[in-house]
Amino acid sequence: MTPEFGLNASHSYSFRFSQADVADFARVTGDNNPLHLDADFAAQTPFKRPIIHGMLGASVFTKVLGTEFPGYGSVYLGQTLEFLRPMFVDTDYEATFTVQAIDSARHTAQILGEIRDKQTGKVTTKGIATLMHREKIL
Repeated sequence: MTPEFGLNASHSYSFRFSQADVADFARVTGDNNPLHLDADFAAQTPFKRPIIHGMLGASVFTKVLGTEFPGYGSVYLGQTLEFLRPMFVDTDYEATFTVQAIDSARHTAQILGEIRDKQTGKVTTKGIATLMHREKIL
């Protein structure tokens, strides 16, 4: 069932990524930075271990907004992103989406997305998506 969509409505989605997901993302995008793929290299960085590509983490935004909230038929018009903390494989995260503004005439909405580490509660990634959906944004 599709969540109710309107001003101040929110929706949450829990997820985690594996090292295989990171390797697949690197293969598809060509971003083979050893910071994401090589534990020995990453051990020499401030993170001490490989981190997930920021855009892989942020890909959850398009997954949720395009398939769940508001869902199928959504057209992405824009996205801001801030990468505030590193994300790691095999770690539980929760993305929360909250409708901040609606333009009924244009069938568009501004939706705040925030990804939090479930264990620490700290925000790793946040941004505002601008979406159009003719049937669900009224």
